[in-house]
Amino acid sequence: MRLTGKVALVTGSGRGIGKAIALKLASEGADIVVNFFRNREPAEETAEEIRQLGRRALVVKANVAEVEHLDALFEAIEAEFGRLDILVNNAASGYNRGVLEQRPKGWDWTMNINARAALFCSQQAVRLMQKNDEGGYIINISSLGAQRVLPEYVLVGVSKAALEALTRYLAVELAPLNIRVNAVSAGAVRTDALQHFANMRDVIEEKLEEIAQHTPAGRIVEAEDIANTVCFLCTPDAEMIRGQVIVIDGGLSLKF
Repeated sequence: MRLTGKVALVTGSGRGIGKAIALKLASEGADIVVNFFRNREPAEETAEEIRQLGRRALVVKANVAEVEHLDALFEAIEAEFGRLDILVNNAASGYNRGVLEQRPKGWDWTMNINARAALFCSQQAVRLMQKNDEGGYIINISSLGAQRVLPEYVLVGVSKAALEALTRYLAVELAPLNIRVNAVSAGAVRTDALQHFANMRDVIEEKLEEIAQHTPAGRIVEAEDIANTVCFLCTPDAEMIRGQVIVIDGGLSLKF
């Protein structure tokens, strides 16, 4: 197992892509900090699955958009494990509606969770990563909407574009500390998050089938595809990949 002895924090890991990442890292030997904000039950279920893999799991409630919550989150990690090797900034939120329907509150909420939180989580993570001699890994989860215009996606898209820019700055400034920073950009993934798009809600399977037909790889992206790439980026095999955004979409974006 490639991650034996490592400790990983995956924000927003109770379900969806975050859960898949947490389980993949655990399957490779890492102990996992499962973070959630609103729904404890899925987070506890994820933690139990991690324990069934023979790894330790710590469940911590925290709104990553709030600095005070981050303080408590990282204090809990330090108390339980005494170290942190991997940070996956996965937690995301947003108001899926057109540009003329957006409001300042939605802008602040989306930017704070999707972009600002990654900066301040990273600051806290660096302190713990410096406790070992191996540095660490920070992986930010982005989406195609950072580069492509998608329906009802303006706030999330802008916040993910900021996240990708932050990835590059973190990669350069943290390199001397032996902390490797990259981002993974996901295409359309089969998760519950699709329910939040009005144009998808009632026709999800039909839309996914349509996307699959247009995807060179011939199928829709699954959460496990994202998790596999995140795991690879947290190994020595990816040592010289720094500040990059790895697109996982089966080639879909190449056709548009």
